[in-house]
Amino acid sequence: MTALSGYRILELSEGVAGEYCGKLLSDFGAQLIKVEKPGEGSPTRHLGPFGPGEVPGETSGLFAFLNTNKRSVALDLASDEGKATLAMLLDKVDVVIDDHPSGWLKEVGLDPETVEERWPGLVLCSITAFGQNPPDERRHAEDLTVFHASGWGYHTPGAGYDDLPPIKGPGRFLVSYESGIDAAMCVTAALYERETSKLGQFIDISKHEVMVSRCDYVVALLIANELDVGEWRGVYDLGGPGGIFPCKGGFIYVFMSTRAHWKALRELVGKPEWEQEFPELWLEKVEELTPERIAKARAGLVEWLSTRDKEQAAAEAQAVGITLVPINNSAETMQHPQFRHREYYAEVEHPVLGKALYPTVPYKMTETPAKIASPAPRLGQHSAELLV
Repeated sequence: MTALSGYRILELSEGVAGEYCGKLLSDFGAQLIKVEKPGEGSPTRHLGPFGPGEVPGETSGLFAFLNTNKRSVALDLASDEGKATLAMLLDKVDVVIDDHPSGWLKEVGLDPETVEERWPGLVLCSITAFGQNPPDERRHAEDLTVFHASGWGYHTPGAGYDDLPPIKGPGRFLVSYESGIDAAMCVTAALYERETSKLGQFIDISKHEVMVSRCDYVVALLIANELDVGEWRGVYDLGGPGGIFPCKGGFIYVFMSTRAHWKALRELVGKPEWEQEFPELWLEKVEELTPERIAKARAGLVEWLSTRDKEQAAAEAQAVGITLVPINNSAETMQHPQFRHREYYAEVEHPVLGKALYPTVPYKMTETPAKIASPAPRLGQHSAELLV
């Protein structure tokens, strides 16, 4: 028994956001049918990194990760026959996931009004860049545009570097992954509500709104009129000795946001001169918080870190309540004792790519855990079985 056993999902998505949403739901047991273009398949089949093999569209590591536990059917939704077959599939499912630009659903006869009339129990989830009715110039926006429109460019390459240009942010598809998570949670909530109401819902996920919601304390301060709205990226900088810093043989990340953090840090580093000059009330942006003192505090922390590797620094800091963590690469993460203990990675054998470790989910459900039961499907692998 899995958490979503018995639910049937139709995935029309051709991007990372919708496919990740579907993956989360299918890994928790939902039966998911993925509709793909004949001969081409999902665009993610043609995005790297690529593994071994010479079968076109079957060697993408990205597609393999995003589409575990799914079944693939090849269907041309631009044709009348394809649309008729789509309607047949809709009669049999509980959820539809889509991440095409706004307006595409109407082209295939799946606008919310039609769905409500013909399939009143269907949960329809649409993930778009800026919602259902954006300005034309934003209708086809990609993740990079959404990232910067949401304010996250102010965070990169990090607070405290106002002289450097903003970059794309961590990861290639951060916006899509965050939006896929929100979409999966909304779909689950809608299915739960449907148990009582017997009615479906239209879920409108705006990637832009998702990312704005992730802008932590700064958006709240702007709304409360405690910060001026402007182009100065320093508004994201707390001004304390926080951020990414080098240590012996690597890097760490430290987050300082409370007076308790500061008191613990001053004890940890031995109360040096730079610490005594640094104002305890730096979070209130007092006058004593000068750029020179901030720079001196950060330099002092780097000096302390220079004698410790990242694991030692993290252990010492966390022992006194400081949020300090090592920054690991992929190989280090896979070998990390915490990830191994939680069995975060699962070995999956793909018919073309062979065996590899796949990330699972960062949480566990005792009675109904997520499970990768089958690898990503080959294009149209299940058409004969399901399109009858």
